Amino acid sequence: MQIEFYKYQGTGNDFVMVDNRQGIFPKDNIELIAHLCDRRFGIGGDGLILLENDPETDFKMVYYNSDGNQSSMCGNGGRCLVAFAKKLNVIDDNTTFIATDGLHHASVADNGIVSLQMIDVEDVKITPEYVFMNTGSPHHIQLVEDLEHYNVKENGASIRYGELYGKQGSNINFVKKIDETTFSLRTYERGVEDETLACGTGATAVAIAMNALGETKANSIDLNVEGGKLVVSFDKKDGQFTNVFLKGPAEFVFKGTIEI
Repeated sequence: MQIEFYKYQGTGNDFVMVDNRQGIFPKDNIELIAHLCDRRFGIGGDGLILLENDPETDFKMVYYNSDGNQSSMCGNGGRCLVAFAKKLNVIDDNTTFIATDGLHHASVADNGIVSLQMIDVEDVKITPEYVFMNTGSPHHIQLVEDLEHYNVKENGASIRYGELYGKQGSNINFVKKIDETTFSLRTYERGVEDETLACGTGATAVAIAMNALGETKANSIDLNVEGGKLVVSFDKKDGQFTNVFLKGPAEFVFKGTIEI
């Protein structure tokens, strides 16, 4: 069987997109999904995303990590899926869709910037060494000095597979403060099991963590990721973070067909 796919990227986070509104994609085939995401033997991507019908919203997002397993929310993937839905004429400039972590609102600006509302964050765990929270996916955040030369893969894997997070693991973010409203970050993503060029839920977690730690008082924060720039904004009241938005580019790369 041949399937049609689209490739999208958001600040270097790249995804294989499939329009599965007809329900023909073999979504339980872990080996196939991992093969399609393989950069040498398949299409290549940090993950695969299915756009499916939903009775109450514009569409449903089903996200798989590059290891073939269905996973938690992916922020940049969500933004790319919104751009994909617009390309398919499923939506105009504004949308609501459902994902594994619930309902999301999003919009596409004239310049192609996609703004995606993330879940509210109420539980921020602060320790002397790190901050932990769930922004749709679990995230460990810690400040480091020499971010440019930091061994993200080795140190990230050590924490991800360590006793702290057990079998489920966590995404691991290493952060450097640039100025009062700007931070740089590098992320080790579980499921990819490597550093990725960007992580949307990670950028969201870093922005909230830096505000919670008092590293910034801003509620709109610029994030330098390896693949570009993202902006995270939010409202904060009584330690709760609401109206959380992740903003950045989401770009079509190419379209093709592949035999499966």
